[in-house]
Amino acid sequence: MSVLTIVMSLLGKFVLGGGSKSSLMTGLVEFVNQQAGGLSGLVQRFNTAGVGDIVTSWIGKGKNEAIDSPTLQKVLGTAAVNALAEKAGISGEQATSLLSKILPVMVDKATPNGELPADGKLDTAQLLTGAAGALSKLFSKGG
Repeated sequence: MSVLTIVMSLLGKFVLGGGSKSSLMTGLVEFVNQQAGGLSGLVQRFNTAGVGDIVTSWIGKGKNEAIDSPTLQKVLGTAAVNALAEKAGISGEQATSLLSKILPVMVDKATPNGELPADGKLDTAQLLTGAAGALSKLFSKGG
């Protein structure tokens, strides 16, 4: 088990209550970091799908635009969503719904200065400090 998996699992357990949200978050970080270019590769997926303005809002310092499940499904692709869902033990529809809430927070917290990381990788320590509170608030509202 990688350090990333352990840390993200602990974050999910203590902040999100564990279970599918934790597994989905761990899988999402791994998915982003395995993209060619990491986070930059994910941004390219959004641009290719014609919704680059959405991901740009998450990177910028302003308000994060919401993303609906069908758009996110289009950007990530059915195979990726299904793989993440399987890892989390939930349906593809549930995964897409949760991802549409988790991904904007993760990207926002991974780019606190409005810039992509030089290596494109999501920094686990930064996510722990930045995303923990935001995700906890998000999911305590019934998400």
